[in-house]
Amino acid sequence: MKLKVKIHLFSTFLTLIILGLMNVGIYFIYEQMAFDTEYNQLNSDVDELVSALSKMGVDDDPATILRAFIPPNGGIRVFNSEKTPIVFVESIEEMNEYFPELQEGERYTSGYFHGVPVLTIIKPVIWANGEVVEVQTMKQLIEVDKNLDFLRWTLISVTLIGMLLMTISSVALGNIITKPINKLINTMSQSRLSGKYQKIELSKNRKDEMTQMGIAFNEMMEQLEENYNKQEQFVSDASHELKTPLTVIESYAKLLSRHGFKNKAIAEESVNAIINETARMKEMITQMLVLAKGNGQQTQKTETIDLYELVESTLQSMRTAYNRNFILKGEGPIYVNTDMEQLTQLLFIILDNARKYSEKEIKTTISEYEENTVVAILDYGNGIPKKDINYIFDRFYRVDEARNRKTGGTGLGLSIAKEIANRLSIKLEIDSTVGFGTTIYIFIPKSPILINF
Repeated sequence: MKLKVKIHLFSTFLTLIILGLMNVGIYFIYEQMAFDTEYNQLNSDVDELVSALSKMGVDDDPATILRAFIPPNGGIRVFNSEKTPIVFVESIEEMNEYFPELQEGERYTSGYFHGVPVLTIIKPVIWANGEVVEVQTMKQLIEVDKNLDFLRWTLISVTLIGMLLMTISSVALGNIITKPINKLINTMSQSRLSGKYQKIELSKNRKDEMTQMGIAFNEMMEQLEENYNKQEQFVSDASHELKTPLTVIESYAKLLSRHGFKNKAIAEESVNAIINETARMKEMITQMLVLAKGNGQQTQKTETIDLYELVESTLQSMRTAYNRNFILKGEGPIYVNTDMEQLTQLLFIILDNARKYSEKEIKTTISEYEENTVVAILDYGNGIPKKDINYIFDRFYRVDEARNRKTGGTGLGLSIAKEIANRLSIKLEIDSTVGFGTTIYIFIPKSPILINF
């Protein structure tokens, strides 16, 4: 069953129950009030009748007195102590055939005579001979019956009109609710058929839940498109970049197959080349996987750290691992608020990149300013031409192909560093002079805004 039909049925059924209960309540309240009003009026007349009968003498005609107090469209009946009627007068025919029963404790009783409600009051009175008798006064409520009949038809009409209006409103409500849902379904179907990540057009003036759903859907489609593009980029990069080392490995494997077992020099050269290219492929795949996850949701852990201590610890690890001279200039402690784990990874990438392309010492300087703290990493390598500076953070970009082959570089390290820097709201800048060296500046803001990718 469609959602629109469910809305129609539920709203209509609920409205029918509410109107039904409300109208039944109104009807019974009005009926009770009408009967109470008639009772008060008739009870006053009966009290006067009882007073007149109490003063009646033996020679007086009781029927004459009863006729003086007989209600219109009713009758009066007198019972003796043995419940036998002794006098009866009526203002409508066949009233003497109506015998109501009054329960103990009730002020009055009501019934129906010829389809019309009848109100009956019974009160005791002392008869002329001293006997206690009961006077039964009956009144047919013709006007009340007409009013109740009119009220019934009025309530039925109100119910029908209310149901009609509710049906119209439920149709409108169903259209309002299902329209964006249908638009969402159509967009999803079109996206599935076309293979494109289409989005829903949203009204700028609306801020309801349906608009929020549309915004969430568009954001989801953007993320899906971004992830798909990221996967495409990964496959494209992998197929492109792995082709070269695989070709090298294949060539040396064929060379080894043809001549290597007879020529020790060729065998050693081939095995070393295969080992080097395999290691480079492994590193390349690892770094590409890091980039592929770069836009995934990662938890940021902000804490106050001593930047000087962190840089010194990182440099000490680099000294131990590569037996190189890593120099630190500056004074600590210098405190910053950032994610220590990711900042450490960023430092390792940049320091390792400087180590690969420089045979001399690596100099690191920490400076503190009003808005940020700057870590400068200087190597004394060949430097980077100005025309290449703007592309240095692009994936697989190589300034010198031969140099990257020699150092085992993949062209992905600085791309990963850029991803990390963006997450930490860190700015990276490069200053390089060909023949002198390269300096990478890491600007760490005093109040960083960590971004989840």
